[in-house]
Amino acid sequence: MNKVLGVKLKNFRCHEDFELECPQSTTMIVGENGSGKTSIIEAIYLALRGKSFKGVDREILRRGADFYRAEILLSDAQKVVIRFDGVKKSFEIDHKKSLRLPKKYRYPVVLFEPDDLHLVGSSPSRRRDYFDEFFKQIDANYGVVLSRYAKALRQRNDLLKDEAVSRDTLFSWNVLLAHYGSEILQRRISNLKKINALLTDNYRGIAKNEDECSLEYLGEKDLSENRYMEILERNFERDTLLGYTSFGVHRDDFEFIFNGEKADGSASRGEIRSIILALKFIEAEVLEMELNKKPVVLLDDIFSELDDMRQQHLIENFKDYQMIMTSTNALRGINGELLNL
Repeated sequence: MNKVLGVKLKNFRCHEDFELECPQSTTMIVGENGSGKTSIIEAIYLALRGKSFKGVDREILRRGADFYRAEILLSDAQKVVIRFDGVKKSFEIDHKKSLRLPKKYRYPVVLFEPDDLHLVGSSPSRRRDYFDEFFKQIDANYGVVLSRYAKALRQRNDLLKDEAVSRDTLFSWNVLLAHYGSEILQRRISNLKKINALLTDNYRGIAKNEDECSLEYLGEKDLSENRYMEILERNFERDTLLGYTSFGVHRDDFEFIFNGEKADGSASRGEIRSIILALKFIEAEVLEMELNKKPVVLLDDIFSELDDMRQQHLIENFKDYQMIMTSTNALRGINGELLNL
C-alpha cells in the first residue's frame, strides 16, 4: 500500500507556502470555509491521478504569482513534483520530467465530495462524468477509448455546423464513433455489473433493512458497430438541423433504482445518502480488487452532510485505507493526525 507522507505547496490556490505531514493512516484537516482545505486534497489528487478534479492550471495558480509548485512525498520513497510556469505543467519523478503523469505512476484514489451526495438527482452529464472517472481507474483502456471517441465527436460536431456538410464527409467520423462508441458501451455495461453485484448488500450493511438498490443503464444496451452506424446515418438530417450529434454513448445515462422504482423521487434523502455511501465503499473495494492496490481515500468536507450513524459507517468502512479528510470541525471518534488551518 502506497501512502501519502507529506505535501508541500507553493502558490497553489490560496497557499503561498504550505507544508503538511501525514504520518498516520488518518489525517484530519480542520479549518473554516475558504481556508484552503480542498486545495490540499486537490494537490494530492493531482499527484496521484495526473489531473485536478476542480479546474485548470491557471485557476490553480495563486493570484499574482507566475508559477505554482506542488510536491507530494509517498511511502515508497517516491516524490512527485508538479510545476506550472504559467504556460505548461510538468511532472517530475525520480529526476525524470514529463508533461503528463505516466500511467505507471498513477495511483488509485477514492474521492468523496459533498456534491457526490446529490448524484442521484443530478444531471445525466454529471453521472456520466462520475462513472467515467471511476471506470478509467479500473480499466486503463477505457480512458483511451473514451478520449478517442471524444475527439471524433468534436470533429463530427464541427462539421455539422457547416450547412453544406454531406453524408460522405461524415462517413469516416461515423465509422470512428461507431467503433469507439460500441466499445465504450460494452465496457460500461461490464463495469456496471460489478457494481450491481455489490450494491444492495453494501446498502443493507448501512441501512440495516431489506431494501434493494441497483443501477440501470439508460441507452441502447445491445449496440453493434453496424447498428451504431445505421443510427448515425439515419439521423443525418436531424443532426445537420441541430448542429450536433444527437445519438451516442455521450448522451446515455445511469439511473439509480430503489425497490424497483427510480430512486430520484421514491427514496428519501437519508436513503439516497446511504446509496451513495454504499457506492463509495464499492468504489474502494473494486479498485483494490481490480488493481491489487489499496486506494488512498480523500474525503472533502462531507461530514457536515452526514448524520452520526453514516459518519461512523464511513470511518469504519475505510479504516483499512489511508484517509485524508477535511472538515470545518474536529470529529468525534477520529484517531489520527489533526491539522488546524
